[in-house]
Amino acid sequence: MRSALALLSLPFVLMPAALPAAQPTLDQRPAVPLEWGYRPAEGSQPSTNPPSFTWRPQKDLVHWEVECGRGDSFDEVAYRADGIKLSVHTPPQVLAPGEYVWRYRGQTEDGRTTDWSEVRRFTIPEEAVAMPLPAREELAARVPSSHPRLFVRPEDLPRLREMAEGPLREEYEELVRASDRLLADPPPTAEPPTYPEGTVVLSDAWREIWWGNRVYTSRALDGAATLAFTWRLSGNEEYGQLARRILLDCAEWDPVGATGYLYNTEAGMPYNYFFSRTYSFVYDLLTEEERELCREVMRIRGEELYHHLHDIHLWQPYGSHRNRAWHFLGEMGVAFLGEIPEAEDWLWLAMNIFYAVYPVWSDDDGGWHEGATYWSSYLLRFTWWADVMRAAVGVDAFDKPFFSQTGYYAMYLMPPGARGGGLGDGAPRRRADQNLPIMTQLAAHAQNGHWQWYVEAAGGPRPADGYVGFIRGMLPDVEPVPPDDLPTSRHFRGTGQAYLNTSLVDAAENVQVVFKSSPFGTQSHGYEANNTFILSAYNARLLVNSGHYDTYGSPHHRNWVWSTRSVNNITVDGHGQGRRSEEARGRIEAFHTGEHVDIVVGEAAEAYQNDEGQPILDRFTRAIVFVKPDLIVVYDRLVAKNAAEYQYWLHSPETFQVEDQRDIRLRVDEVGCTIAMLVPEGLTFTQTDQYDPNPHERIQDREWHLTATTPERTERVEFVTVIRPYRLEDAVPPAAELTELDGGYAVTAATAAGRAVILLPAADEVDLAAEGLIARGALAVEVRGAEQEKLETVTIPLP
Repeated sequence: MRSALALLSLPFVLMPAALPAAQPTLDQRPAVPLEWGYRPAEGSQPSTNPPSFTWRPQKDLVHWEVECGRGDSFDEVAYRADGIKLSVHTPPQVLAPGEYVWRYRGQTEDGRTTDWSEVRRFTIPEEAVAMPLPAREELAARVPSSHPRLFVRPEDLPRLREMAEGPLREEYEELVRASDRLLADPPPTAEPPTYPEGTVVLSDAWREIWWGNRVYTSRALDGAATLAFTWRLSGNEEYGQLARRILLDCAEWDPVGATGYLYNTEAGMPYNYFFSRTYSFVYDLLTEEERELCREVMRIRGEELYHHLHDIHLWQPYGSHRNRAWHFLGEMGVAFLGEIPEAEDWLWLAMNIFYAVYPVWSDDDGGWHEGATYWSSYLLRFTWWADVMRAAVGVDAFDKPFFSQTGYYAMYLMPPGARGGGLGDGAPRRRADQNLPIMTQLAAHAQNGHWQWYVEAAGGPRPADGYVGFIRGMLPDVEPVPPDDLPTSRHFRGTGQAYLNTSLVDAAENVQVVFKSSPFGTQSHGYEANNTFILSAYNARLLVNSGHYDTYGSPHHRNWVWSTRSVNNITVDGHGQGRRSEEARGRIEAFHTGEHVDIVVGEAAEAYQNDEGQPILDRFTRAIVFVKPDLIVVYDRLVAKNAAEYQYWLHSPETFQVEDQRDIRLRVDEVGCTIAMLVPEGLTFTQTDQYDPNPHERIQDREWHLTATTPERTERVEFVTVIRPYRLEDAVPPAAELTELDGGYAVTAATAAGRAVILLPAADEVDLAAEGLIARGALAVEVRGAEQEKLETVTIPLP
């Protein structure tokens, strides 16, 4: 080995300098199904001002910069922000209405910056709702430094006590009675069990623990929250001390055990929010050592939930349970802000989710993809967060356009007295009065007179129980406004659903067609195939979506309920649409509502696939013409990639009486309907009251399934089906007449108003005419009075 001196005597050689680190690349792949996407989207008009900016996250990029300006070259920068840690950003200031462009870029941990993203254009309309998100520091500063912080602030307590002695005395006394019952019979607080080894997921043994632990946890900690809140009002030390004891007992439970969020979300969620509420309500009775125990437990639980949401929810927000969990994390963040170092992150994430990516199952028009049962359940829980935001940080959730519209979803889907809640898991057997708890809250929070009218017409207010109901008792009263100024039918564009009604006032007087062809497809709890329809008349469920929600993902649920066979729809060689799939999409192409006629047109071809996942249809256009109240024409055009056999499915709670394809009769309670399948000729029929497979043996109810099969294999087929609902006390409506035309069909029929003429094109560009009605390349309807005067004429081009 050479000595150091020898090395020094060698000629001097320049060593190459270290190469600079490569510039990071921005991942700008287009969004795919289940991803939220880049927003504001190109050419969009956000309904809030400022809009929330969202983009694809990248693990190698830890900070982001956003620019919003005017002109393709950002000649004027209207807003800029950097140092952003989330892949969403809502500015803390409103922007002037007008046209804008926006872009973003990312930065690595060592400070290297990507190129700017592509530029996207959007327009802020004059009517956009002002909803700036306060800056993180300001938001945190708004939360009280002392307790309580959830639902109420410390300075609210004197007024609450006054109300307990006055206008809210009845509600207060119920709180006292509930607390006394808890004193007499305290809930058990031993830690609930985990699943025994070998427990089969979805089995009865699994379900008993899965749901049983939720009930057990809620009983203990909701009871503690009730006791703690009542102590705040009454000063009764016994209430406070029992709340304290329950809280501390539950703090001993393993935070990642039986009630951990990732182990059992249904038990973990109520633990998190009820524990947080109890802690905040009973805070003054805890020693500092006891507070530290609670903080350590909730730090573990909060971080588990935070990382579960942070890593996925801002870009892929369609998980069902996560759409409850995020605002429970928000409650935890408020309760422990300044006491757990990470709590500010929790609150900030929750606020960004609310502003940027909630709700996910709708758009601004207020519908709900997952159906009325999940709409009610999830939004009822969300109203807790609305209360917390308003009290803790001064943000009104009901400023957001969705929340100013969503009560109309129930009004149009389920008029007062309705039996049957349309689409979605748990909805078919729902009743209108089951909407009263959520509609009571929505009407009060939004101060909406139409929704208050619905509450009173559907059975009267159902205020929240316990401390939440007591606090909400301070909201102003709402004057009811009947829906006389509203159209009776409505298209909820964001969910691809249309509700065609004759009356919003009383289900007993209503004939309703529910139709779905949705951009959400068949994912999550909104499983029904696209171009599905449901018919009810005078509060009898005539043509229904069949099957039972016995257990989510059970053999019956997965293989019958999720299948196209279970709904009023069409299969092709036995193949239906993708099951529980965001890719099995449809779309509503046209919608019209008028005094005498409603029309909705859907397209669902791309949702169909064979066993190899290959597309099998080029077209499935379904048009429904509803001449109110007694004539419904369902017109289907299908074009397959290869010759196929087609099966037309109808379902009812009662047996179909089939004389022939033009004479099918149905009776449910005191309501009947006739069904005539006018085209194609030669259909063959089968009928059964069994499912494939049947539900869990505990469920004995059955429905009837009628299948009409085409006589030969063809690439193209049209179905023309005429349905005529009526009360049994009335005369059976006369049969409709079908005339085959060159390039389509004409359907004529007597109606309650007089007479209807309907032209149905079977080709894209064709001229049709019948009885003086002419249409060129379009579906056309004319409703005439008793003297043949024109009452309403509608022409709609078909895709």
